[in-house]
Amino acid sequence: MTQRITIIGGGLSGSLLAIYMAKRGFEVNLFERRPDMRKASIYQGRSINLALSTRGLHALSKIGLDAEILSDAIPMYGRMMHSKTGELSYHPYGKEGQAINSVSRGRLNIKLIELADEFPNITLHFNSRCIDVDIDKSIATFELEDGSHKTVQSDRIIGTDGAFAATRGKLQVSERFNYSQQYLHVGYKELVIPAGENNAFLMEKNALHIWPRGSFMMIALPNPAGDFTCTLFVPYEKFDSVKTDADIQQFFEEEFADALPMMPTLIEDYKQNPIGSLVTVKCYPWVKEDKLALMGDAAHAVVPFYGQGMNCSFEDVVVFDNMIEKYGDDWKTIFDEYQKERKPNADAIADLAVQNYYEMADKVGDKHFLHKKHIEHELSELYPDKFKSQYELTTFSLSGYKYAWDMGKKNDALLERIIAEGAEEKIKNPAYMETLWPLLK
Repeated sequence: MTQRITIIGGGLSGSLLAIYMAKRGFEVNLFERRPDMRKASIYQGRSINLALSTRGLHALSKIGLDAEILSDAIPMYGRMMHSKTGELSYHPYGKEGQAINSVSRGRLNIKLIELADEFPNITLHFNSRCIDVDIDKSIATFELEDGSHKTVQSDRIIGTDGAFAATRGKLQVSERFNYSQQYLHVGYKELVIPAGENNAFLMEKNALHIWPRGSFMMIALPNPAGDFTCTLFVPYEKFDSVKTDADIQQFFEEEFADALPMMPTLIEDYKQNPIGSLVTVKCYPWVKEDKLALMGDAAHAVVPFYGQGMNCSFEDVVVFDNMIEKYGDDWKTIFDEYQKERKPNADAIADLAVQNYYEMADKVGDKHFLHKKHIEHELSELYPDKFKSQYELTTFSLSGYKYAWDMGKKNDALLERIIAEGAEEKIKNPAYMETLWPLLK
């Protein structure tokens, strides 16, 4: 008998999961509380740009969508730092040719929904808000657009319904369920740098632009139309104090003077777009027997500063699919092995993302930090088989996030040893480096 799977949440991870499950021949019902994004714009004013890297591309390659998404993406080969005085400094992300890709969240989600709609064994349900889940009976209840209720029974339910998941809510009231949420002290607001004449980019196209200011920052990602999506990250107290037209103008004149002339709609955008919050969610267990599993932000919401939220969620889907391949019809084992594999890695990328906020906002202006980054980059180039940076392991490999977290600490000890010994020139000598490689064991 064909397995019936209910997926609650039709965002990026939910729509990708639906395709993976349909390819295995399962009968899939995908429910999304928002309208059909192919007919209505649902992404105004919130994180409309994403950084697609190796893990996400690996997941998309398995359904043949990687090349199409990359065709409209913009590769970003490094960070372009903007000082208060307008000086620019460029820092590559990895080796020559390595890049993260700026993609449109909306376009990617629509492509996934379009592909899902091509499968006869996937049924899409929009404007369907989950209001209850009976885990033991594997029954989900939804409120429809007209206020009526729809109940669906299946063999198992997978919650991909985001950081404030209704599916996780049912687990939270169950026995021995661990849960924490931690809000970052900064909020965010989306702004824009429009394209110039003939859709020309007004700044370097193939870079992620950062205006680091210690306790706050602004970033900008390029779009195919020549514009940049900017995101301002500042403490809530600053948002409270910058409200009037004059406040906004003065704030940007003082902190982002080089960006201000490129932002003709700044005041309108600032006043119109909402302030978003940034939350890290950790929980466990992610599953209940063989009936319910959490995936993506429902299991592990992370802040966006490593550009890995989507990539991590997509990797959930790949690992889950691998477990089905490995354990066949043993769904209890599939669910349990999936959560055991993913939980340590999800915790690691959550911590890496918070760490990277402070790195981006503050440390990129620190001379010791930049000196260390320069040595790190040189070691990566000189000894590619022996040394990989934490960023490279996280962004340009399929190694576990936990491994990247652990190796980052070891790398840091090695770099500090080199600096303490004044041995920056000696790193080109393999014999000297042989004395240091044991630090990475």
